[in-house]
Amino acid sequence: MTSFSLKRRLLLSSIAAAFSCSFIASASLAAETPKSDSLAAPSKPKLVVVLVVDGLPQEQIQRYRDQFGEGGFKRLLTQGAWYSDAHQAHGVTLTAVGHSAVLTGAYPYQHGIIANGWVDTTTLANVYCTEDANHTYLGEDTKPGDGTSPANLKVNTVGDELRYATGNQSKVIAISGKDRGAILLAGKTGTAYMMMKKTGNFATSTYYMKDYPAWREQYVASKPQDKYYGQRWNLLLDEKAYANDVNDDVVIPGAKRANDRLPIIYSSQSGTPDAEYYESLFTGPYMDEMSLAFAQAAVEGEKLGSNPAGVPDVLGISLSSHDYVNHRWGPESRMSHDHLQRLDRMLAKFFTYIDKKVGMDNTLVLLTADHGFPNTPEFARVNHLDAARIESGKMMTALNQHLQEKFGLDKLAKKFSSPTVLLDYKKFESKGLKREELENAVAEFAIKYPGIADAFTRTQFENGNLPNSRIAKLMQRAWNRQVSGDVALVVKPYWYFGNDDRGTSHGSPYRYDTNVPLMIMGKKWIKPGAYGQEAEVVDIAPTLAHILRVRPPAGSEGRVLVEALK
Repeated sequence: MTSFSLKRRLLLSSIAAAFSCSFIASASLAAETPKSDSLAAPSKPKLVVVLVVDGLPQEQIQRYRDQFGEGGFKRLLTQGAWYSDAHQAHGVTLTAVGHSAVLTGAYPYQHGIIANGWVDTTTLANVYCTEDANHTYLGEDTKPGDGTSPANLKVNTVGDELRYATGNQSKVIAISGKDRGAILLAGKTGTAYMMMKKTGNFATSTYYMKDYPAWREQYVASKPQDKYYGQRWNLLLDEKAYANDVNDDVVIPGAKRANDRLPIIYSSQSGTPDAEYYESLFTGPYMDEMSLAFAQAAVEGEKLGSNPAGVPDVLGISLSSHDYVNHRWGPESRMSHDHLQRLDRMLAKFFTYIDKKVGMDNTLVLLTADHGFPNTPEFARVNHLDAARIESGKMMTALNQHLQEKFGLDKLAKKFSSPTVLLDYKKFESKGLKREELENAVAEFAIKYPGIADAFTRTQFENGNLPNSRIAKLMQRAWNRQVSGDVALVVKPYWYFGNDDRGTSHGSPYRYDTNVPLMIMGKKWIKPGAYGQEAEVVDIAPTLAHILRVRPPAGSEGRVLVEALK
C-alpha cells in the first residue's frame, strides 16, 4: 500500500468516527431535550370570573368554614389558593376604594378614588366617586350625583389591558347591586350593569352604550325581581348552628323597629312591588341571588367564555348585600352569619352553572372583598373594648372654636371630607402665617379629641416625613395629592365616624378592616393550598396580567403571586 493510500484511509476513518460521534451526541441531545409543546406557556383561561363580596372580613370565612357546603367557599378553599393574610393595604377601607384596587393593582394615591364620596378641594362641592354629569342611566331615572361612569378613576384595569391586547375582541362585563361596585370593576372600556333601587332592573348608562342588547331586554321584561315580594328571610340552618353568635339584643339596642330581626318580610306599604320593596332587597340574600342570575344571563347573551375570536373574557361580579347586612347588624350577628351561609350556597350553584356552560377547567375564578368590618361598638364594649361613634359635625364645630381662640380667625377648618379636614390656607396665610402652623394646630387638637388616635398633615405627606409604622404607610397610600384634604385623621380601634345609634361601619387602617379573603381557583394555572404569606389585593391585577399574558395596568404596584402559580 502506498503512503498516499494509507494517509487517505486514515483520513476517511477519522471523518467517519467524527460523524458517528456527532450523530450519537445529536440523538442523545434530542432525547434529553423536551418537545417544544412542553415549553409552551399554558393556555389562557377562556373566562376569568372576579367575585368581590362587599364587606366580607377574612375572619368570617375562617369562623364559619365548617358550616359551608362543598361547592361554594369550601370549593375555593380546597381546590384553589387561599391567602389567609391578604389585605386591602390602604388606610381608608371603603367600598369604592377597595373595588378600585382589585383590577387596577393601584393604591388611592394613584387611582384617585379616595372614598365613596368626597369634598372638592376647590369648589367645596360634594363629589360622588362614579358621578358624571355627561352621562345618564339608560332607560332609567337619573338624579344629580348618580354613578354613571368611571370618569374619576385615574388609571386603567387589567380588563382594559386585555381588551387592548385583543383589539377589543375580549369582553369585560361587570355586575353589581351598587353602581360603584360594577363601574370600578368594568374599568374604562368594559361594560357595567347595576341594580336600580327604583325599579329593581339591572341597567347601564350612556357611557357604555346607546341601546341595550336583546338579551338584557328579554331578561328585564320577565321582572324576576318581583318574585321575592312577600317572601321571608328565615334562618337557613338549625337554630343550634348559631349558638356562638351574639344575642340579637346586643346588636339591636333600644326600641324594636320593623324588620330589625329575623324573620324579615320583603314587601311594601303599597301592597305591590315598588321602590320601597326594591330598595329593601339590598339588605338580605335576594339581591345577591339576583346579581348572580343576571350574571348567568350575561354569560348566555354575550357568550362569555365562548368568544368567537378565541380570546379570554372577564366577568366581574360584586355581591353587595353582605355589606348592608354587616352595617346594620355587625359581623358578630346571626343575620350576618346566616347571610354568608346563604351566599355560600348561591356560589355553589353559580359554579355548577359555569362548569356546565364554560367548564371550570377553562375558567379562572378569583374571590376577594373590598374591605372587612369591625364589630358593633355595643358588642365591643361588652367585651371591655373602648368603642364608640364620632359625630364629625360636633368635632368640626369644636375644632373651629379652638382655632379661632388660637389664631383669631373663624372657620379655618372649611369642611370635613372623611377622614380628612379641608383647611382655609388662603385666609390663614393672608395674616402672614405659615400653613404648617395651621396643620399642626389641627393635628394637635385632633389627637386629644375622643376617638382619634393620630393625624397626618399635607406637609408630612408631601415631604414623606411620616413615622415608620404600618398605619402611616397605609394612610400615605390612601392620600391623593390632588383630591384629598389637608389633615387626615385616624380613628382609634373600634371607633368610627357616624351619628347612628346602632350598627357599625368600616374605613380604618386596622386589620379587621384590611384583612379580606383572597382565593384563586383554576386547575391549569393555580397550585391549590393555604398560603400564609402576606398578600395584597393590589397583587390580583399583576397576577391576572401574568396569566393572561397582557401588560399590567398603568398604576399596578402589586406583585405576581408566583408561589401559587403552576
